[in-house]
Amino acid sequence: MTNPINGKFEMPALPYAASELAPALSAETIEFHYGKHLQTYLNNLNAALPGSAFEGKSLEEIVKTAEGGVFNNAGQFLNHSMYFLQFAAPKANNAPAGMIAEAIARDFGSFEKFQEEFQAKGAGLFGSGWVWLSADASGKLVITQEGNAQNPLTKGLKPLLTFDVWEHAYYIDYRNRRPDYLKALWSIVNWDEVNKRLG
Repeated sequence: MTNPINGKFEMPALPYAASELAPALSAETIEFHYGKHLQTYLNNLNAALPGSAFEGKSLEEIVKTAEGGVFNNAGQFLNHSMYFLQFAAPKANNAPAGMIAEAIARDFGSFEKFQEEFQAKGAGLFGSGWVWLSADASGKLVITQEGNAQNPLTKGLKPLLTFDVWEHAYYIDYRNRRPDYLKALWSIVNWDEVNKRLG
C-alpha cells in the first residue's frame, strides 16, 4: 500500500468479504465506498504521479509534502486504505486488548471515556473529514479532527485508528445519522491491526 509497484499504487486487498461487516456496514456501502470512491482516488493519484516530483515516493512521503490535487488524492487514498484495513467481522462487546488497551486506559481513563470523546469529535466535525486516534512522539494517545483529506502524519503524529465522517461513508446505511454510524463501527474494529500500527 505505502510504496508504488512499477510506478503505481494499487488497491489494498480487503481482509474480509464485502458482506462480512454487516450490519455495521452493508455490502452495498463497501461496494460503493471501497469499490468506487477509493478506486477513483487511486486512479487520480496514479495519473498525477508520472513526471512529478512525487514519482517513486512512498504514500506517506507524498502526504507529508504534497499540496493541491496530488495531496487530496494521496491523502484520501491513505486515509481510506487505513480505514478499510482496520476492520473485521463484527464482534459483540468488541474491546481493545494488549498495548492499545493499556494506552487507552492510561491516556483516557477508560475505553468508555475514549469512545465517548472519539464519537463526540467525529459527530462534531463540521462538513467532511475524519476523526483519528494517533500517538504523539512521546507515545501519548491523542484524538484529532481532520478536515477533507488531512491525515495526522502532517502534524508529526502516528495514525492508529480512523472513522471516516464524509457523508459517502455512511449515507447508504444511516442516511444523515452520523452518530449512529460512529457507534456501530466499534463492533468491527480489528484491535490486532491497531496494535500493529502502535507497535
